[in-house]
Amino acid sequence: MIELSWPQVSARRLERQALAAPREGGTPADVVAAMCGAHAQVMSAAELSIALRLDGVTRADVRRALWEERSLVKTYGPRGTVHLLPARDLPSWVDALSRLPLGHHAFPDGVRMTAGQTAEVIEAIRVVLDGRELTIDELGDAVVGATGPWAGDLVMPAFQTMWPRWRQAMAAAAHHGALVFGPPRGRKVTYTSPPPAPASPALSGSVLPMGGGGASGHADGTTPGGGGAVDGAVELLRRYLAGYGPATPEQFAQWIGAPRAWAEGLFEAAGPQPVSFQGGTAWVLPGDTAAPAQAPGGVRLLPYFDAYVVAGRPRELLYPGAARRRALAGGQAGNFPVLLVDGTVAGVWHQRRSGRRIHVTVEALRPLTRAQRGELDDQVARVGEILEGRPELTLGPVTVGPHA
Repeated sequence: MIELSWPQVSARRLERQALAAPREGGTPADVVAAMCGAHAQVMSAAELSIALRLDGVTRADVRRALWEERSLVKTYGPRGTVHLLPARDLPSWVDALSRLPLGHHAFPDGVRMTAGQTAEVIEAIRVVLDGRELTIDELGDAVVGATGPWAGDLVMPAFQTMWPRWRQAMAAAAHHGALVFGPPRGRKVTYTSPPPAPASPALSGSVLPMGGGGASGHADGTTPGGGGAVDGAVELLRRYLAGYGPATPEQFAQWIGAPRAWAEGLFEAAGPQPVSFQGGTAWVLPGDTAAPAQAPGGVRLLPYFDAYVVAGRPRELLYPGAARRRALAGGQAGNFPVLLVDGTVAGVWHQRRSGRRIHVTVEALRPLTRAQRGELDDQVARVGEILEGRPELTLGPVTVGPHA
């Protein structure tokens, strides 16, 4: 069995994530495809994550790709969290995410919707959003009107208020291709129907062609009338292994938000290659065992919820020593923007804007060499370019806590 070391794995991931060097001539959709989606809970962080991976691109270019060119789409992705995905890949993501088994019940009896109610809400969302852009209140009124008063019961505790029952199904509606985010209406978020599907539903840059499928499968990952794993989910696993392998079924399950047993079945269907990694067995795509000749290097400032740290495992290697205590929030990655040195987390950072000025504070957890300090200065300048402001760097403690 071929053995891969952590430095080799780190170098592979940096190169494939366009973090070893920014990609020249690529598009935002290209790098988002390689990232397996850009986490967009904090939209400014998503813009920074994407632009850092492309030479000369700014947040304005990412916004143009999202709202004007529509080559990106904002929707609910892995774990039910908000992501940017390539619009050309959306049918394949829907095919994969709609097959996820039902997760743990997040709400008690009397609050939780039944499977039938969930299906009814999803279909209502699909119908009322057809050709329209609606705010959350407008969408809620339309859904309740189409389904019944039960959908509007204020039963969901959320942010010191109560949300209507139907909102439990929003992520599921996105996973079944019924909604995506629309362009902002002033300061209000809107929702709309997904863009038309391209001629080919294959994931862009996918390592193997997609098969058929749709959103009509069962929660156990089988197709109606047949046995076998769903092609969309298998293809998403292959894309994940291309970007973040070697990985285990447990790690993939944590990333996608599915039970481990389901992920194990998907690994069997995908047929990845086992390799020896850190004293155990992990998996890569068949034949994908090469690593860059050079050791992982470089200094990067990764924003909140960057895919490299959220999807990357194992955490104890990615966040070594003091980084684990300082930069993880209860074991959760992404809640702090991180200073990445030679492929591992070596500090945290924060940026605060005041007009055109961007105050960047970096708290390094180990001394930086002169060369690394020079790279940090370059990275701060690049952050300023992306955010279209004038950056000022301070080395010292970051007093801002983790993002929720």
